[in-house]
Amino acid sequence: MLEEPQIVRSAEQLTAVVPLRVPRSEIQAVMGPGIQELLQVVGSQGIGPAGPCFCRHFRLEPDYFDFEISVSVTAPVTPVGRVRGSSLPAVTAARTVYVGPYEGLGPAWGEFDAWVAAQGLEPAEWLWECYVAGPESGSDPSGWRTELNRPLAA
Repeated sequence: MLEEPQIVRSAEQLTAVVPLRVPRSEIQAVMGPGIQELLQVVGSQGIGPAGPCFCRHFRLEPDYFDFEISVSVTAPVTPVGRVRGSSLPAVTAARTVYVGPYEGLGPAWGEFDAWVAAQGLEPAEWLWECYVAGPESGSDPSGWRTELNRPLAA
């Protein structure tokens, strides 16, 4: 289920990230360890997390995910292992919230992208999704909330 989409202006966010480029079939295997690594590093440095984890996808390819597992931080991260500093730029974006299990994210993005196109908006090549409430908030995936953000081309 998608909530009513809206157009928002987001502020720049200082982030710590784990950059990855993996086959689509490996996404579930890399997410958990990547999030744990990221949260351990920012926690040990006392700089976060300053919000929920999110993934910034740089381009949509049929066979690969080219993305960063990300979290907002309160100060620049000192690189450790795969974790490095980055930022999420300030943008005007179309935004909605998908409610449900992660397996439904693909169709939710399709529905959201159709809404963006129907509004006559031109999306940028990249996007991000923010995991507002997931498995850590309860075992029933019908209550999980993922914010979908589609930056708009200038």
